Amino acid sequence: MLRLARLCLGSPALLETRAVLSPGWQKTSWQGIRPISSTEEDRTAPLPTGGLSYIQGSTKLRLMDKTVGQCLDATAQRVPNQEALVVVHENIRLTFAQLKEEVSVNPAYQAMELEYTLKKVGCKALVFPKQFKTQQYYNILKQICPELEKAQPGALKSQRLPDLTTVIAVDAPLPGTLLLDEVVTAGSKEQHLARLWHTQQFLSCHDPINIQFTSGTTGSPKGATLSHHNIVNNSNMIGERLRLHMKTPESSRVVLPSPLYHCLGSVGGTMVSMMYGITLILSSPIFDGKKALEAISQERGSFLYGTPTMFVDILNQPDFSSYDISAMCGGVIAGSPAPPELIRAIVNKLNMKELVVAYGTTENSPVTFMNFTEDTVEQKAESVGRVMPHTEAQIVNMETQTVAELNTPGELWIRGYCVMLGYWGEPQKTEEAVGTDKWYRTGDIAKMNEQGFCKIVGRSKDMIIRGGENIYPAELEDFFHTHPQVQEVQVVGVKDDRMGEEICACIRLKKGEETTAEEIKAFCKGKISHFKIPRYIVFVTNYPLTVSGKIQKVKLREQMEKHLNL
Repeated sequence: MLRLARLCLGSPALLETRAVLSPGWQKTSWQGIRPISSTEEDRTAPLPTGGLSYIQGSTKLRLMDKTVGQCLDATAQRVPNQEALVVVHENIRLTFAQLKEEVSVNPAYQAMELEYTLKKVGCKALVFPKQFKTQQYYNILKQICPELEKAQPGALKSQRLPDLTTVIAVDAPLPGTLLLDEVVTAGSKEQHLARLWHTQQFLSCHDPINIQFTSGTTGSPKGATLSHHNIVNNSNMIGERLRLHMKTPESSRVVLPSPLYHCLGSVGGTMVSMMYGITLILSSPIFDGKKALEAISQERGSFLYGTPTMFVDILNQPDFSSYDISAMCGGVIAGSPAPPELIRAIVNKLNMKELVVAYGTTENSPVTFMNFTEDTVEQKAESVGRVMPHTEAQIVNMETQTVAELNTPGELWIRGYCVMLGYWGEPQKTEEAVGTDKWYRTGDIAKMNEQGFCKIVGRSKDMIIRGGENIYPAELEDFFHTHPQVQEVQVVGVKDDRMGEEICACIRLKKGEETTAEEIKAFCKGKISHFKIPRYIVFVTNYPLTVSGKIQKVKLREQMEKHLNL
């Protein structure tokens, strides 16, 4: 977990952690870094005009031209002894000075290898643990790369994966792999550090720093490429809207139970904490509601991040009332639509009066709409807040392709500094998502009111959001078609009180074939991610069709919810 935290908090800075602090920076208080030219966000949000669903965020808070590494350097110089990272389950505590040292020297080669991997077409190196939950990663890799087991570590030659040469095991020595600890030790050599310090001199804030894979609007994996400029400014604006610059060290301890590979964790959590010099507390290696409450109680957590599903689990812990939550004051809920009653319960039961709802996409760095902490509970329960600074948003009538009137549903489009550089190595898909007018089409259906509050009302695609994880039916349907007994399959999301949605696979078997739901689920294990295994398997003989012969997934979902008594 510490290694992953180092990568999320520090590895983007590794190629420039020795940068000299720019004279354009000053100390304002113990809190986050602030350039001299910057000012606080205008708390008076702009309003839509002309009765149309178009709005432009405030420009009072100036954009920053800093790299991630310069931000870490500045924070470490300003508050070196402030606690930066607490990994509860590993009993690890690092100050910002210690964190900078960790990410500057110890994992240098490892991070450079990862950066190199990301910045090439084709994967040249892979770092993974032996197992996570039910996923046996080494065994999965051997299935597509049988040469691995007999390969010389670091010199893999694979027919199916010709670019892949280096496989690094995180936690156990495995045939054909390098061990992470050995790689880290090798990275401390003087020649590697010299290369690191040399490279830092040529970095621009507009260079890519983060490639996060998201299925996007088509359902196939695409690498959303974000720049330093994207995530530094988005993090700064998230922190401003949370008013973190006005908090003391004791009142700004963030408990983060969400995964670090997700934008909520990597940008909203780790980057914001690093930018503002506040403490990030990792409560468990994977989400655990009980562990999150323990961290809040034992570490005096004041802010909590999570998806709706995470908050449901935390609130429903049987011994909830036994934990000390007196230090709690706020947090962020994001990742999927949150029921209004859940927002009210979080505010009241967790004492999170400064809770905000955030909305965004990976392609937008990620947050584009967010509440102010001072918004009313009803405003938080019934919307995803108001547009972020330096961000344009419009809701477009999908039939006429014109800006929709206020309070009228349409597709949400976003434009501004936050839009990704593009999908890595896929210019055609980039052009499909981002037009020549620079508007990014989110694929989400939304509406905007007279005060500029945005409400997400649906999705233009069939994406399923299960506990904050995006799941695309087409991917699962393709997988199920590899089953020898399956003739046809349609996957839909059905409502679920805890997860928001659950996956339901509606399977039509080949003539004369018989199988069970348990056998289908067993077929999935070890082949697809555990959270993509359908909760419900329903065997059908036909599907509802349109007059043109297309399957009506909306009707199919309704049929399944009725069949399952949901």
